Amino acid sequence: MRKHLSKKVLSMLLASSMVIGSASVMTGCGNKSGDGGGGSKDEPVTLNVFSQLANYSGMQGGWSADILLEKFNVKLNIIPDPAGQSVYDTRAETGDLGDIVVFGNNYDKYPTAIQQGLLYDWNEDGLLEEFGPYINEHMQDAINNNKELTKTITEGADDKCYGIGHAIATSSENHAAFMYTWDIRWDLYKELGYPECKNLDDYIEIIKDMQKLCPKDESDKKTYAVSLWNQWDDAMVMYVKSMATAYYGYDEQGLGLYDPATGDYYDALMDNGPYLEMLKFFNKLYQEGLVDPDSMTQTYDQAIEKIKNGGVFTSIFNYSGSLAYNTPKHLKDGKMMYCLKPEEASPLVYGMTTLGGDRIWAIGSKSENPELAMEVINYLCTPEGYMVSQYGPKGETWDYDEEGNTYFTEFGKKCNQDKMGTKMEKHEGTYHDGELQINNLTWALDAENPDSNGETYNSKYWKSELVEPENEIEKDWAEKTGCITIDDYMEKGKYTVAPVSAYAKPEMDQELSTVWNQVTSAIKTGSWQAMYAKTDAEFDKIVDNMKKEAESYGYQQCLEWSRNEAAKRKSCEDALTTSSSSSTGSDTTSSSSSSEAE
Repeated sequence: MRKHLSKKVLSMLLASSMVIGSASVMTGCGNKSGDGGGGSKDEPVTLNVFSQLANYSGMQGGWSADILLEKFNVKLNIIPDPAGQSVYDTRAETGDLGDIVVFGNNYDKYPTAIQQGLLYDWNEDGLLEEFGPYINEHMQDAINNNKELTKTITEGADDKCYGIGHAIATSSENHAAFMYTWDIRWDLYKELGYPECKNLDDYIEIIKDMQKLCPKDESDKKTYAVSLWNQWDDAMVMYVKSMATAYYGYDEQGLGLYDPATGDYYDALMDNGPYLEMLKFFNKLYQEGLVDPDSMTQTYDQAIEKIKNGGVFTSIFNYSGSLAYNTPKHLKDGKMMYCLKPEEASPLVYGMTTLGGDRIWAIGSKSENPELAMEVINYLCTPEGYMVSQYGPKGETWDYDEEGNTYFTEFGKKCNQDKMGTKMEKHEGTYHDGELQINNLTWALDAENPDSNGETYNSKYWKSELVEPENEIEKDWAEKTGCITIDDYMEKGKYTVAPVSAYAKPEMDQELSTVWNQVTSAIKTGSWQAMYAKTDAEFDKIVDNMKKEAESYGYQQCLEWSRNEAAKRKSCEDALTTSSSSSTGSDTTSSSSSSEAE
């Protein structure tokens, strides 16, 4: 779908209108190149950014808005796609998704968008080459991967590039940083005398004893082992299936869990399967008074506030554990959440790939400013643009030293430690106010930054950050584990790498989608009810009813589809040019190729 004149036709028109054009310039009526004729050269152009990943609606503000305005004379209007509001469908009906379009995955709405002509061809009139030169030079694998995806979607009728995936790596030989880090209140663990933690039974005993040591949080409210939320539930309850991912290294796949090491598939409702095993684990915690009773109804933000207040002892995720709790004040006071992985656990770590992940950066076919949209995306793909998007304005919050090593400025350290509370010195609002609200990555965080001295974009591993622990509690963890970083600790034990491949989950047909929604709704509702069961007998009864209800809606149909997709994924992984190899951890599965980083 062409929205702009070709360069050849445009040049002819320009040549034939030089006299008229010169008169326009003399009277100050010329337009800024790339603004689609939308205003004078001094008037900022507003780009509509429709992002299925955004949690914010309205004009981008703060420091990132200032940078984009200065560099491109552009403002961004962020349009999210909240669950249950059909924003995408409404925009698709008009044919106008926006200027910059970000898809949450490449299998739900993305295929339809291509089939309906809602996306701009990045190669049309040299758009990518001229306005996306960094992407064109450094992300060819991701470009080619998108073309292959187009072939699949159109059954070979088209092989155009309509975008690139997210979290692109400079190499497919390494895995990303660990996210399932098994964070626990280390200060309380120390007070308990560092008890042995081989398995989940040991883990439960440890956190039971922690609650006895610390029954109240900093707001004088009851403490719990875990505080969950339901906002991110998909086919299953997110935290339940993620527990199987953290313990066994199984990745979510359709209506069950997939073992990247073997290709084995475990459906959600199989007897003694990992999903029901972890559901029972959380019910056991609940019966012990260790699950926050608000878990079924609260939001992620509400759960995080409890974690920040010391009301939660554990988190299998780093973002709802150490990254939320370890403020300078807590560390100074000798309090810290950090890794304590059960010895038998083999948490999943996602690999990295030059192909890119499944969250797509695209441009709407009705954009009046595709060149400008491409320039903005291209900037976010440059090392400086990506660093700015992650850490703020260069020179203000971060920079490179004389040797090319990356470091935070003193002010940047404050911003990194307290994003919501630190007001910017040269820009409006707090650091958090200025964070880019598109909420998607271009490069993988652990990809190499070519502007640095061999460092990655991940600040945790900058030379400037790898310093001796400053606080006694940090020193205690380092001395007890013999490690400096989280990844050092996790690499010492068992873990599983999910290898990347060209596998892409297809869009369901309408009939299956309807059945799927009924089945998964029954599983999620039943799971939460079972988690809150007061006795083992009640738990078994609820699970039995959940199975029957799911079966009545068409569970087997959904399971057959899921198994088929798992088999396709395994075939794609087996087709990787690099073979899997064992890591240094015993019984560990690793791969020289990698999967998308979350």
